[in-house]
Amino acid sequence: MMKNYKMILAYDGGRYNGWQKQGNTDNTIQEKLEGIVSALAGCPIEVFGSGRTDAGTHAYGQVANFHMEWDGSEERLMDAINEKLPEDIGVLSLEEVPPRFHSRLSAKAKTYEYTIWNSKRPPVFERKYVFWCEKPLNVEKMQEAAKLFLGEHDFKSFCANKRMKKSTVRKIYEIHFHCTEDKITISYYGNGFLYQMIRILTGTLIEVGEGKRQPDEIPAIFAALDREKAGFTAPAKGLALKEVFYGERQEEYDTNY
Repeated sequence: MMKNYKMILAYDGGRYNGWQKQGNTDNTIQEKLEGIVSALAGCPIEVFGSGRTDAGTHAYGQVANFHMEWDGSEERLMDAINEKLPEDIGVLSLEEVPPRFHSRLSAKAKTYEYTIWNSKRPPVFERKYVFWCEKPLNVEKMQEAAKLFLGEHDFKSFCANKRMKKSTVRKIYEIHFHCTEDKITISYYGNGFLYQMIRILTGTLIEVGEGKRQPDEIPAIFAALDREKAGFTAPAKGLALKEVFYGERQEEYDTNY
């Protein structure tokens, strides 16, 4: 009997060309998973992800689903997949879900984190997972600017796909900053994100923190609907998909926002 399985995955995206399978390479997360699941099923299986993470982007909680016939337990299937995966990709949980569940189409909201190493000291042990910014950043100014990203806006100026034909309107519910001695981690919680949107938002915030921009410039960037008006695209290695939401938390925001 064909069953629908939902997986939560973690991966270090440093050596992969992103999530999405591509015609010119098999070095993607999706390709690795499909190869393993198809071998277990004895037929081609398509694995659907909650979204496309860029080349070099990491994930703590990517969600994927696939349909296959499997007579064993969920735990045995998870173990069988993990046994074949490389050490930088792992299935954290696996469960059977209703047939209509789709990891991308059913998703209500997502949280991403971007981590900046803000110190003159090099991030020797964390260099693969942070963006090193040596110049001291004014976090208060960054937070002031970040508040202007909240709510529903047309984020076309913060989208790297200049030929985007679909709507570029998205809603951001929360942006939080967590600061330690050397690190600034920015958490973005919203109902969806455009191609490289978080990396461009972060690049813009970094320019505010460096004094290259002022928070009150943000409304004009939105109004321009022009990618060239926003900040630089922060490197992929500092970005991680933290969690994907399918239930009540996002619905509560939609009702009360």
